[in-house]
Amino acid sequence: MWRKVFAFSALALFGAGLTGCAINRFERREAWRDQAEQACIARKLVQPTTYVSLAREIEGPGPCGMQQPFRVTRLGNGTVALKQRMTLACPALAEAEAWLADTIQPAANLYFGVPVAEVNAGSYSCRGRNNQVGAKLSEHSFGNAVDIMSFTLADGHVITVKGGWRGTEAEQAFLREVFVGACARFTTVLAPGSDMFHYDHIHVDLARHDPRGLRRVCKPLLKFESQLYAADGTPRPMATPRPPTRQPVAPQAPADMEEDDPYGLSPTSSRSGGNRYARSPSPSAPAAYAAAPPPRPRVAAAPAAEEDAEPTTAHGPSDEPIY
Repeated sequence: MWRKVFAFSALALFGAGLTGCAINRFERREAWRDQAEQACIARKLVQPTTYVSLAREIEGPGPCGMQQPFRVTRLGNGTVALKQRMTLACPALAEAEAWLADTIQPAANLYFGVPVAEVNAGSYSCRGRNNQVGAKLSEHSFGNAVDIMSFTLADGHVITVKGGWRGTEAEQAFLREVFVGACARFTTVLAPGSDMFHYDHIHVDLARHDPRGLRRVCKPLLKFESQLYAADGTPRPMATPRPPTRQPVAPQAPADMEEDDPYGLSPTSSRSGGNRYARSPSPSAPAAYAAAPPPRPRVAAAPAAEEDAEPTTAHGPSDEPIY
């Protein structure tokens, strides 16, 4: 009798452990993830440098990990420091580098007159979405996601996502340019205003939300006109950089959630058709990572997405972001 009770208790604890960690140790990684890595590496979209080094394969627990991790200490060919080292798979790293080059640095120069010198970002972590017990595995579990908490400019000015999203006019505009540029590259982008978990960072990933990889999530919807890109996604002529100003400025009213579809992202939008911010990827950025799926059009996303489930508990301010 006692043996049966003990065996039952052990199985129950084992099952609870799997549920609590959101990691099924018997689950296999989806085939498209390995295919995306292989395609990215074959195209040499990421290559080892002084600041980007190859690491040993990360295999588990469960489906977590990646075939060829890259350890990154600096971005932008060494021009941008990382507050903490990142571990990413090839597709996410290639897109992050392209995002830095074609959006983040131009936006910093435009609104502050100086480039970004350091980024505080999070990367690989085998865990459930939003660190929630029992949740599906986050894209961070596969080195397929990046979280941005803050930017430090070359003159020492720090722009945090938490404070800058509703900070000065220049900080708001810079972070929104960063957000818009991310929406043109990544399949999931979540910023302050998307839900209670992303109040202090911008989450980007390359999740595949449907078999063909066509669905996109870009939240919140903002009423914001990019100064870097025209409505059709083509780069605007480079505007004159604004001189850096550090005088205290009263926070400006945020422009979040003011239209149902301000970007014309919806497939049924009457605007120019498709994502107004979609543009041809730069030569360094992958247009598609696997041979099977077609190139990703930049279209609207259904609400089901990475870290986009309705939260069950409130999340208050904290020095440690949940991502």
